[in-house]
Amino acid sequence: MSHPKKLSELEATAICGNDISSSCLYVSALAIAYAGQYAFVALLLVGAVLFLFRKIYGEVVGALPLNGGAYNVLLNTTSKRNAALAACLTILSYMATAVISASEAMHYLHTLWHALPVIPATMGLLGLFLVLTLLGMSESAKVAVIIFLTHIGTLILLVAAGVWYLFTHDLDTLSLNFHTPLKGSLTTALFFGFSAAMLGISGFESSANFVEEQAPGVFAKTLRNMWIVVSFFNPVIAFLAIAALPLTSVDTHTETLLSHLGDTTGGRWLGILISVDAVAVLSGAVLTSFVGVSGLMKRMTLDRILPQFFLKENRRNSNYVILITFFLLCISVLLITNGELGPLAGVYTISFLSVMAFFALGNFLLKSKRPQLPRPVYASIPTVLLALVGVIIALYGNIKIHPDYLVVFLQYFIPTMALVYIMLNRIAILNLVLAAAKSLAEHSPRVSRLARLSIRRMLRDLNEQEFVFFTKGDNVENLNKVLAYVQENEFTHRLKIVTLLQEGEKVSPELLTDIRVLDRAYGDLDIDFVARPGHFGPDLIEALSQEWKIPKNFMFIGSPGDRFPYHISELGGVRLII
Repeated sequence: MSHPKKLSELEATAICGNDISSSCLYVSALAIAYAGQYAFVALLLVGAVLFLFRKIYGEVVGALPLNGGAYNVLLNTTSKRNAALAACLTILSYMATAVISASEAMHYLHTLWHALPVIPATMGLLGLFLVLTLLGMSESAKVAVIIFLTHIGTLILLVAAGVWYLFTHDLDTLSLNFHTPLKGSLTTALFFGFSAAMLGISGFESSANFVEEQAPGVFAKTLRNMWIVVSFFNPVIAFLAIAALPLTSVDTHTETLLSHLGDTTGGRWLGILISVDAVAVLSGAVLTSFVGVSGLMKRMTLDRILPQFFLKENRRNSNYVILITFFLLCISVLLITNGELGPLAGVYTISFLSVMAFFALGNFLLKSKRPQLPRPVYASIPTVLLALVGVIIALYGNIKIHPDYLVVFLQYFIPTMALVYIMLNRIAILNLVLAAAKSLAEHSPRVSRLARLSIRRMLRDLNEQEFVFFTKGDNVENLNKVLAYVQENEFTHRLKIVTLLQEGEKVSPELLTDIRVLDRAYGDLDIDFVARPGHFGPDLIEALSQEWKIPKNFMFIGSPGDRFPYHISELGGVRLII
């Protein structure tokens, strides 16, 4: 069986880097709007917070290198409902990112070609990247690399032109700007500037959502590369803008600040080049959204949070149902808002920052619930706490700046979460519908009978899925936790408890007694105890998955220790539940 080619460092960095580096086009103007001449300080603070998140993400994803980001860590440390909350926020963030980036790209193109109809062009751009992702990850990565390298080259040209401009002109503008009174105190200016500038790191979470498609060791390098890009370019460009442009000029060129800076420091050719580059890199951010959401929604579908037809693949191993569904959602949002980006900005802001906060919380849970799980790096508790405080401050600051954004966010979030919770509680809902169908028997016996047969078939199909837990002879307390977790989080009436025996080894009588006791205690679960010779590892998991026709993500283990010979990523999606 052929395996899809894994992404290299450059390819993976380009896919997520286009999203985070596109922030250079707008984040300097945002920071200057609130922090004035001290905007570069606010952006340096953002770089410091992102440095902390490098270790947080490195620890979490290094320990649990599966697609899904914040959803994945919460799924392996808490309940499926908590994980679904983080997943909904991530999907909303991707949806808003795709629509905003596509629309902004077409607005930039409109400044160069005034006859361009922005909304139809935005729909066309979304459609283009739908086709690219349907063609497969490697084809998408090639486009992303070209866009990313062009963008970095353009930013280097802009910085070089800005530095040359400062050397060949007097510094009167810089002096004048630094003597301009701030709106309020320096602390207030930096608080709001930092809050607004935190949007400049959106996209940092994307790499975690397609980590399984990356070659070994690539993920940590993508975090480093993204941090270097935003920590260097954003503060430097903000400082050059303050040094070369009057603050009043920045206010009037908020949406196209970099092209205006290019006009001033390098000439009209540089301004045009930056506008063309903006179209390309914002388009690359759309690609990031499609790739990231595909990895996340596939993982949610494998865990039966979303309908199973989302798993359908084309010949290029792309989940076309997921991609087409996401495309249609983006188009509907674009049409509903009629291209007005203000409402979507609220969804984008709160969703993205909430996902970052969940990642920090997930790190704390990983430390407390999976302390023995091997991880390549370790983020200290003060590091995680400081990063979490930074995100909470930014979240509060953004809501303080735009209180109406919270209302708009809830208008999108509540229906999304409602749909997911319906899927998570569909057993209870189907049982209620079944009871209602029985009550109709007197009035419409034929309709009632057909409805009951259909609902019972659906319930049977859901509950027939068998799950597996591998035990090394866990005590009754741990086994009880396993059964409680399965009963609360999964749709099933069937569980295999499997223990693997070495040569000459026998099952302990205590384990058999514990399983008999638990079998009686959990009457709704049909527990099948299996003892067989074998050595636990990827080969055995693959063999049992094929033999029993049970997907690997429906197999559970306890948290392995430091001497565990395999990495979690080698187990094909086996989950940790105790």
